Amino acid sequence: MLPLLLLLLLLLTPVHSLNQQGLYLHTLTLSLSDPDNFFSTWNQRDPTPCNWTGVTCDTQSGEVYSLDLSSANLFGPFPLPLCRINTLTFLSLYNNSINSTLPDNISDCQSLQHLDLSQNLLTGSLPTTLSHLPNLSYLDLSGNNFSGDVPPSFAAFPRLEVLSLVANLFDGEIPSFLGNITTLKQLNLSYNPFRPGGVPPELGNLTNLEILWMSGCNLMGPIPDSLGGLKKLKDLDLALNNLNGNIPSSLTGLTSVVQIELYNNSLTGELPATGWNKMTSLRLLDASMNYLSGSIPDELCSLPLESLNLYENQLEGDLPGSLAKSPNLYELRLFGNRLTGELPADLGKNSTLLWVDVSSNKFQGQIPSGLCEKGTLEELLMIYNSFSGGIPASLGECTSLTRVRLGYNNFSGQVPAGLWGLPHVYLLELADNSFSGGIAKTIAGASNLSALVISNNGFSGGIPEEIGWLENLTEFTGSNNRFTGSLPDSIVNLGQLWKLDLHNNGLSGEIPSGIHSWKKLNELDLADNDFSGNIPEEIGTLSVLNYLDLSGNQLSGKIPLGLQNLRLNELNLSSNHLSGDIPPFYAKEIYKSSFLGNPGLCGDIAGLCDKKTEYKNMGYVWLLRSIFMLAGIVFIVGVVWFYLKYTNFKKAKSATDKSKWTLMSFHKLGFSEFEILDCLDEDNVIGTGSSGKVYKAVLSSGEVVAVKKLWGGGAKMAVDSGDVEKGGNVVQDDGFEAEVETLGKIRHKNIVKLWCCCTTKDCKLLVYEYMPNGSLGDLLHGNKSGMLSWPIRYKIVMDAAEGLSYLHHDCVPPIVHRDVKSNNILLDGDFGARVADFGVAKAVDAIGKGGKSMSIIAGSCGYIAPEYAYTLRVNEKSDIYSFGVVILELVTGRLPVDPEFGEKDLVKWVCTTLDQKGIDHVLDSKLDLCFKEEVCKVLNIGLLCTSPLPINRPSMRRVVKLLQEIGAESQSKNGKDGKLTPYYYEDASDQGSVA
Repeated sequence: MLPLLLLLLLLLTPVHSLNQQGLYLHTLTLSLSDPDNFFSTWNQRDPTPCNWTGVTCDTQSGEVYSLDLSSANLFGPFPLPLCRINTLTFLSLYNNSINSTLPDNISDCQSLQHLDLSQNLLTGSLPTTLSHLPNLSYLDLSGNNFSGDVPPSFAAFPRLEVLSLVANLFDGEIPSFLGNITTLKQLNLSYNPFRPGGVPPELGNLTNLEILWMSGCNLMGPIPDSLGGLKKLKDLDLALNNLNGNIPSSLTGLTSVVQIELYNNSLTGELPATGWNKMTSLRLLDASMNYLSGSIPDELCSLPLESLNLYENQLEGDLPGSLAKSPNLYELRLFGNRLTGELPADLGKNSTLLWVDVSSNKFQGQIPSGLCEKGTLEELLMIYNSFSGGIPASLGECTSLTRVRLGYNNFSGQVPAGLWGLPHVYLLELADNSFSGGIAKTIAGASNLSALVISNNGFSGGIPEEIGWLENLTEFTGSNNRFTGSLPDSIVNLGQLWKLDLHNNGLSGEIPSGIHSWKKLNELDLADNDFSGNIPEEIGTLSVLNYLDLSGNQLSGKIPLGLQNLRLNELNLSSNHLSGDIPPFYAKEIYKSSFLGNPGLCGDIAGLCDKKTEYKNMGYVWLLRSIFMLAGIVFIVGVVWFYLKYTNFKKAKSATDKSKWTLMSFHKLGFSEFEILDCLDEDNVIGTGSSGKVYKAVLSSGEVVAVKKLWGGGAKMAVDSGDVEKGGNVVQDDGFEAEVETLGKIRHKNIVKLWCCCTTKDCKLLVYEYMPNGSLGDLLHGNKSGMLSWPIRYKIVMDAAEGLSYLHHDCVPPIVHRDVKSNNILLDGDFGARVADFGVAKAVDAIGKGGKSMSIIAGSCGYIAPEYAYTLRVNEKSDIYSFGVVILELVTGRLPVDPEFGEKDLVKWVCTTLDQKGIDHVLDSKLDLCFKEEVCKVLNIGLLCTSPLPINRPSMRRVVKLLQEIGAESQSKNGKDGKLTPYYYEDASDQGSVA
């Protein structure tokens, strides 16, 4: 009724000259919120609306036939008055915030031929009346929150050619009656949580169909033979399902098909042996991540393919040589199979290859010399095979290369001088081969090189001075070679370096001065060389150093006192000639092995030095002991009475309980479970969540730990997969074992240590390394806003990303707690704690009571991945979305939700502002403009991580690589260029078993 009242008011307005269709259109300005003034040109004093933005009129009749309001940032319900414009045939409201439900009387828009409501906030069921639109040929409702079933009335569309329901919340069966819409040319159902079921065989009746997208639809069972009858089909996408059985030979009857996507299913058996020669239009085939066996058919490889992805299967045999004849082949990914033989000798000579990945197979022979014949090759990955011989000289001239991984093979000989200095390569990996010779001085030209991994070879000679010219180098791993001489003085110029590993070589001389410039260095391993001189005092200034191994050298002098300023997880200074005192922080029994083999070191660690040295110091030690014993007796006499009384009281209260505790430790401990129990006092509580309480425990040694006491012995809240709006069930689950199993094994710089766990029948405790409280919001939005520089912000992003990559690489539960100030990450399987730790505990309570729609909560919280609204599951992709929000916070300096955003969250605000106002209105104005290029690249990573579709988000390993590449000139080629399917797909090499 409201639009009608508004229309009535307009009709009663005494002064205007706008025609009737203009009046209908003008009601939109009253019913829709327009924060960006899209309607600024819609002047009601104009005689017609034909010059208004988004409006198109017939040149002869002057009547409105098209209204395009795409990406106008409009808010509000569907504008029904538009249906009164009986000449309107085209309507697009794409990428706005049209909300509420789609009304049944949308059928009043009788003239519509094209209706695009995709990427909005529409909810509820689809109107059954949509099929009453007699002329409708195009219907796109993708990217909304429609739920329930697809109405049976849809079978009655008389002229519909395009139906797209991608990325909604439909949870019924995929209807077989869609096979009755014989006019369809495109059917797009991807990324909906349909009820598990098969591909309806009736879809084979759609003889006019050109595009069929059903990826991510919970499909099960075999691919029906009937699909082979779709003679006009050009694009078939059944990826990301659980289809099983063989690929039916009937699919070779798709004589018009250009692209087939079957990746990430459970398909078995062999590829059809024959029939491929009929598929003369096929250009892109992806059947990766299945269980396919047998050989790759020669008929398939004889087609003029552009992209062939068969990675992560169980394929055997040779790669047919006919593949090398394809003139348009740009992508070949076969990693993670059991393929044997040699690569075709002519591979690359006839085609513009971009990406070749044959890693983790059993290939032999040499690298084809013509791989870069056309000068376009960007990625060459051949790790974990049995390739032999030398690297062709032609690869040293392939300036298009960005990523070269030849490790773990049987290569030998010298590396071509040109390969060392390729200008765009950011990763050069030659590890675990039998290469000889030295690092050529031409490496000075490798201006983009980020990682140089050449360990476990026979490289010799000195490390050239030119290595210090590589300002983007972050990793130099050259251990287990035959390098000699001193480290070049220029090596201290590598300001981006985070890992330097040269252990087990013949390097000598002193560790160069000036290493204070290694501000990002996290790992330094120079063990088992012949370094001499002192350990530089500057080493104590390397604030992020986490791993230090200088053992097995000829180092002398004192251990720098500043070493105790570092948070080292690994320290080894053994087998040197060090002397003097051990820094007090490390003068403990648990660090004893770090100092063995240094005769001049004794300190307070018993047994560290030999008996002769100990005897010389015996008198001095006894004198000190006597003094302390006398003081101790006086002290004990004064407190013994109180102690006895206190002990009796504690015994009466808890002695019985303590006897039942079981301790499981994961590191060397300097405390007992009884000392932990004594600290579980309410005065020591520092946090409370849905999973339990956290105590700060100050131990007798002065060490501080955090103790997490789980409610009810570790039970936690979780929400089942029922309908949240109808009061989804709250179930009890125990994530304690998973957390202990995960954190007990982890040794990582950005993940807080789990010292031990203590359990009884009724209570479970987790004892963590203590870290100060803090949050990202405190850093960016507190009283000291603006004090956080871009290098610090980037370090926060990089450290958190590396921690996440480590966790997800080992397939452990997703992250929950993050203390960004101390760059640590905690794990928890508890969703309640997950939400509470991001500051939306009230939202969790609402979920538990079934009081709110999860989609509403997701929209108001800002960090929660949008797919949680219908999956109620969190996984790696969910964490990547959350991590992307953290990136956007750091880049923009804004909170995830802000009144300034209106109904948007940070992600939508960034996207809209970028489109309409540009980058300068997004970036935090307090950031130094000299870092603008780097900040923009990080922003792009944040947008990639917060893509609405989970499949669009990269893996955390890929995110780490992208962050490491920032500042370099290379352009990452992650997508599957040329694909008809418009969804981003991750770099295949980062999804497989080849890390």
